[in-house]
Amino acid sequence: QVDLVESGGGSVQAGDSLRLSCVSSGRTFSANAMGWFRQAPGKEREFVATITRSGTSTYYGDSVKGRFTISRDNAKDTVYLQMNSLKPEDTAVYYCAARWSPGGTTRYLGASDYDYWGPGTQVTVSS
Repeated sequence: QVDLVESGGGSVQAGDSLRLSCVSSGRTFSANAMGWFRQAPGKEREFVATITRSGTSTYYGDSVKGRFTISRDNAKDTVYLQMNSLKPEDTAVYYCAARWSPGGTTRYLGASDYDYWGPGTQVTVSS
């Protein structure tokens, strides 16, 4: 069992930055690949970013590439999402997700690839 709790959401202006954090407890954090997803009202859950369990490989959705950065600190059981140059279309509930990664290098891009989810944190970007 893995429990995830996100924090760091809020209301900002377009062009501002936010850093989301997700603290994990339970199964060894370093054994899990981690991902961030988001869901806006009336829309499907969208892949944002993923990071391998060692942190050596990352991958981003096209809509956030070049603006968002995912990172992790295995000593703190925490994954981060640094969001820069925020746009109104980034407004959504952001979810942290985890799954066991036996191979260590596989990229997991789909919501169905993940077994554990946090409750989400709201990010609102106004123009």
